[in-house]
Order: sequence, then structure tokens, then C-alpha cells
Amino acid sequence: MSTISKICLGAIVGVHGIRGEVKVKSFTENEQNLTHYGSLSTESGDRTFELKIVGHSKELLRVKIKGVEDRNTAEKLIGTGLYIERSKLPALAEEEYYHADLIGLMALTSKGEKVGTVNALYNFGAGDLIEIKTSENRLEMLPFNKNFVPTVNLKDGFIIVEMMQYASDTEEESVEG
Repeated sequence: MSTISKICLGAIVGVHGIRGEVKVKSFTENEQNLTHYGSLSTESGDRTFELKIVGHSKELLRVKIKGVEDRNTAEKLIGTGLYIERSKLPALAEEEYYHADLIGLMALTSKGEKVGTVNALYNFGAGDLIEIKTSENRLEMLPFNKNFVPTVNLKDGFIIVEMMQYASDTEEESVEG
């Protein structure tokens, strides 16, 4: 499995005020770590940004980017991912993963049957969720913990998942009244 050379630490999702501040969704474990590793760049590396966190706007960071002095310039950056070279990040502890390393892994049952592939990871505040794109082209979300994802094997490119079983849409429950 090839190692991803750049990791996305955040994304510019909006602007704040008229002096060029942007709203950033941080993907770091501690949102303040967004600026701890130096300058960030676009995924292609063709543009570099020096950031300074200046506050919060709801659950987003308010950030000043060196050289961005007005709202119009800031608005052009909406949707920009903020990346860093993987080599600048600290080593991960055992059973810690960068989301970028998990996306695209094959999802298998404990019996080795293919379920699908890892499509995305999310955290809406109650813990990490892993999204699996199934072989039937459906999206299924599972808690990303040992109960539902007991094995992550980056070297061989797969995870083991324990899918929740749902009643078929065609089954009807008998109700006595």
C-alpha cells in the first residue's frame, strides 16, 4: 500500500468580515494544531499559506492568512484544502491512523468476504464514523471503534468490519391488535 505524501489538516469553508479572515474547518485532533507544523499548502503544492488563528466562529476557526487582506481575495479561497507534508507530522501511536490512509481500503467481513471500500471518515461530535461504499453501491456508516472495526491492516490494504444487520425492507412485522 503506498503512503500518501500529503495530509489535509483543514479546509477553508467561508469568510469572516471584510479584512480577509477565513473560516477553517480543522481536521486535526486538537483544532489548535492546525498552525503547529508551519506553512500549509494546496494539495498540488502550487500555493503556500502562512496561517494565524485569530478566534472562533461557531465550531470553525477564524484564521488570518498572510497576504490576504480583503473579503474578495478571501472568498476566492473557499473550498481550498490545507495540506502538509506527512514527514512534518509526529509519528502515530499504535492504532492511530490518518484518515487519508484509511480511505480506499477494502472492507472485509471476518470470513474474508468483501463488503466494499472505505469511502470517508466523519466526526459529528459523538465519535468517529467510518463510511463504507458497499459492493451494491450503497453507503453504510459504522462507528469507528473495535466493536465494529476490529482490524485495520494498512500494510495489506484492508479493514475487517462487523456490519449491523437490518431487517429487509420487504419484510413486514406482524402486529396483533
